[in-house]
Amino acid sequence: MKTPDIFYVEDDTDYAFFMQSAVQEVKDTLNLAIVEDGTEAMQRLQNFAENKTKPKLILLDLNLPGLSGIDLLKFIKDIPYLKTIPVILFSTSDNPDDVKASIEFGANAYLAKPDGYDNLVKCIHSVHDFWFNQHLRVN
Repeated sequence: MKTPDIFYVEDDTDYAFFMQSAVQEVKDTLNLAIVEDGTEAMQRLQNFAENKTKPKLILLDLNLPGLSGIDLLKFIKDIPYLKTIPVILFSTSDNPDDVKASIEFGANAYLAKPDGYDNLVKCIHSVHDFWFNQHLRVN
């Protein structure tokens, strides 16, 4: 399987569908992999590390079945091979405690999920422009 450009962990299948469409609309050559639960995501992340492959960006929902987005963030930052991958917490929560915890555990950013498809496309366009075009990468 090809290493995804974006590894997205999202348990809401409808939102994941809209994200897939938005990513393709922003740049149709981007490879997006979506995993629906934290435990499966941890296994996939472990496989990336073992196979010495890595996505260019990780998007994590905060509230997931299995392991939470914060638990996955801690896992990513504890594995030397993975810890340089930019990680964005992407959640419906705008609770300042969630934002603070995410940043304290090493998230590169915290974004509240936008309302509406057009706003999602704008958000993904901004994320893509920064993390794929302007940001200088370590990996």
